[in-house]
Amino acid sequence: MGLLRAVVTPLLVSIAAFSAGTAGASEPALKVVASFSIINDFAQQIGGDRITLTSIVGPDSDAHMYEPTPADVKAVAQADIVLINGLMFEGFLARLIAASGSDAEIVTLTDNAEILQDPQGGHYHFIGDKAVFHAAPEDPHAWQSVSNAQVYVSNIAQAFCAADPAGCSAYEANQQRYSATLTTLDDDIREQLRTLPESRRTAVVAHHAFRYFENAYGLTFLAPQGMSTESEASAANVAGLIDELQAQQVSAVFAENISSPRLVEQIATEAGLPMGGTLYSDALSSTAGPAPTYEAMMRYNVATLMSALTPP
Repeated sequence: MGLLRAVVTPLLVSIAAFSAGTAGASEPALKVVASFSIINDFAQQIGGDRITLTSIVGPDSDAHMYEPTPADVKAVAQADIVLINGLMFEGFLARLIAASGSDAEIVTLTDNAEILQDPQGGHYHFIGDKAVFHAAPEDPHAWQSVSNAQVYVSNIAQAFCAADPAGCSAYEANQQRYSATLTTLDDDIREQLRTLPESRRTAVVAHHAFRYFENAYGLTFLAPQGMSTESEASAANVAGLIDELQAQQVSAVFAENISSPRLVEQIATEAGLPMGGTLYSDALSSTAGPAPTYEAMMRYNVATLMSALTPP
């Protein structure tokens, strides 16, 4: 009996330990949906392996023009949390949530961020063949300032802690780690752009996605389109912009990864300006591209700007 107890007791202890570990490992992961790829990266940085994550609008895709799919409806219907930018950025969102019947927590990540006003007050976009005006008095591209990115990840950590208290210490540790990464990123951007002379700090982009970057880091971006790529640039707008280029010290024209470069190439040709490369505005690249994370996107954009704007 003593020998049997000596064998069985450790075995029971091992089984109990295994069962406890299995129960912990089998806790259902928090089901999170991110509205587009930049928010998807923020969520992954904070959630780690405690969440299952789906992005509605993927890499190199334009959230302004996106049309939801049945898979999107299913993902939102099953979600615990849906992370959105807000400020009318995701024009498809209200229709998607209504179609899904979801009771997920909708978390607006621009809450408490420093928000700039949209001087145009809104934009038109198309539902089917009908042009619909969306009054949007605020610029939605708040992530282009790293200080606002800090607000996004803080809001994500708070939402994850509320939904999954058992994982809160992990979410907070991830936020602390990533916040330090963002602080270093912000410092590095300022240090690099500080070296550009005033005469080389103006550029042209396709749409006004970089006003937060402009406000935070002291560059000027001109664009033929408004805050949304859904607002088409008229011939008068393009002609007026080309006239403006003659009066300002514009150094280069940049394409954006989410849209065709044809319009900005036309502007560059007519104004006699060089194309400076492609900037990542409203979406990350694929994992094979140069900007698969928010940090990589910001560093790539700065490197591209510096390459084109630095005096020869």
